[in-house]
Amino acid sequence: MEFRWFGRVSYAEGLSLQEDLVEQRQKGLVEDTVLLLEHEPVYTIGRTRDRTSLRDPENLPFPVVETNRGGQATFHGPGQLVGYLILDLNAYGRDLHHYLRELESLLIAFAAELGITAQRREGLTGVWIEDRKLASIGVGVRKWISMHGFGLNVTSDLSGYEAITPCGISDVVMTSLSIESDREISVADAATRIEPLIREHFMRVRLT
Repeated sequence: MEFRWFGRVSYAEGLSLQEDLVEQRQKGLVEDTVLLLEHEPVYTIGRTRDRTSLRDPENLPFPVVETNRGGQATFHGPGQLVGYLILDLNAYGRDLHHYLRELESLLIAFAAELGITAQRREGLTGVWIEDRKLASIGVGVRKWISMHGFGLNVTSDLSGYEAITPCGISDVVMTSLSIESDREISVADAATRIEPLIREHFMRVRLT
């Protein structure tokens, strides 16, 4: 498994990198690859007619991009660690629901390393601390090669979420690693610390 840290990039650049890698992975030209980065501020939404999660679509502070993951609107921006996993899911069971649960397990384990007790919520994808949402997860698949992944809130500035209903869940409260641990953590530090955990986790659940 190869890891690439990109720092801050635009959403369009991140999507282009993913699309190139998915094609290469389908042809066997690259290994499973994880991109770690943070985005310039942007709202993304899945290909759905329901856009009620954008509270005031005509007056949003940042652009909206329609993308090929599932789900309602979410925010990507500085202070959030984004993980894009380009994996051949043939080696992990070819089961999207199982894959989503593995991503949740990974992030719950990472929070635990920082002394934070996180968990799932029944019927909701993502990672939570009681009723506060720490991480959003959305994936896409092409011929069983995955793309997209997770957005993990790291720093204490969550103002980017104020213009949306995150993931379409009413009354959701967003939180972050920094808020929950009561100390400021950088995205670069979180990226460095999560890399070995991702590698170990997917080596353990790999079938072939």
